[in-house]
Amino acid sequence: MKLLTLQDLDAEDSLVLLFDGAFEGQRTLSQALSPFLHALEESAGEWVPNVVKGTRRRNYSRDAVWKALEEQRSEESTSAGLYRTTSPAVEVALRLWFPPVPSELRVNLHVQPLSFFMEAGRCRQFVDMVRAWAACYPVRYAMAHGTADRQLSGAPYFGRDEETSRRDGFDKVYEVFWLNVFGPKLVETVGRERMLSTPAHRVEELPNGSILLVTWPTAADFASDGARQAQARALVHLRPELDFDTVLSTLRARSATLAPVAPRYHPDVAALLARVPDEVAISERQRKIAELNAYRPPEPEEWLPANAALPSDVEHPDRTRELYSYLAERLVALLHTDVPSVFDTSPESLTDVDFHFWRGDYPGRYERSTLDEHVVPAVGAYLGQVLVKNLGGQWIPRLRQEEAQVRVGKRVWLPFLRAQRYLRSRQALLDSSLTQLYRVAERHRD
Repeated sequence: MKLLTLQDLDAEDSLVLLFDGAFEGQRTLSQALSPFLHALEESAGEWVPNVVKGTRRRNYSRDAVWKALEEQRSEESTSAGLYRTTSPAVEVALRLWFPPVPSELRVNLHVQPLSFFMEAGRCRQFVDMVRAWAACYPVRYAMAHGTADRQLSGAPYFGRDEETSRRDGFDKVYEVFWLNVFGPKLVETVGRERMLSTPAHRVEELPNGSILLVTWPTAADFASDGARQAQARALVHLRPELDFDTVLSTLRARSATLAPVAPRYHPDVAALLARVPDEVAISERQRKIAELNAYRPPEPEEWLPANAALPSDVEHPDRTRELYSYLAERLVALLHTDVPSVFDTSPESLTDVDFHFWRGDYPGRYERSTLDEHVVPAVGAYLGQVLVKNLGGQWIPRLRQEEAQVRVGKRVWLPFLRAQRYLRSRQALLDSSLTQLYRVAERHRD
């Protein structure tokens, strides 16, 4: 069965946990990881992983974990991935570092969808698991929160350059997330008594001097006003120089940014635009949907009234039509692996082609000469063939390729001219999409 990885299932928000803990470097893999796996197995419940992946894939068991880690081991580190094959989707990236570098267990865990953690009981189990890990593997700082809101928080840089961020890490309280584990050094920087008196859902001192802090009973409703007020109170308590109203206003603005926006795309390009938001960071998707709701593609100009059509000026029209068919096949040859539907020569395949070119930013990646010589003719011919096959169009060949027309009803369309304009820029792939021209031609064929 297919693994449910976040790369495949990135349409929804997820709960992310980032945890970097220390352990005794002389321990064997099983000694080092047994407490980690025990807490995971005891607390994960409905989202416990069932697949282990190293160089090969195995059903989950501790033996499978040891084998995966041995397969991936180098002199200083090793890694493995834990996944699920049924919902909720889980991705646990494990990496262990060994001497001579400091021994460390690094965990990057995602559970999707975030809405799975609307229940207080599931959240409590999750917190108990992190508490058990933090008690066994001392951390400088660990956190769990919704992925989208974490992105909006400015993490992990918080206004710093990348080099400074990597060097200093979470060296002061930049933000308070849903779940936080503050290591002893950070606790002493803030003040142990101050941190223990933080107004929050759960504050607990761990035996190694770390402090666990959870702002709200449930992770999934972090954007509710009650959860935002709790988050603001905790942050301002730990950072007294901050103003509560300002912090709360910032958090509320983040909630507004993430509030769901119903798609209302222009009908001619709705099938194409519906795919675009998934290509931006999840924190930006609702903004992108709102932007695309307001987008209106320019009306196609690549047409003439049928009574103004340019007559064919080629000596052998049938041979030229065969050439157009050959050029269309070149697009099939170019894209068939990435866009299997290109074989169908259908309206849906036009949308798949549009999205492929836009996603890959062909105008930005390839030389203009390559596009004009090879891609434009193939795209124009393919668009024409779709009009012929699906709308009963008829080619009117011309010596100048950009003048070649396809008659559909009372209009003739110029597919090669459309292809030229289409491949000018990434924005032009939307403004002059093949999808839109087809839909307008379809509407005007009678």
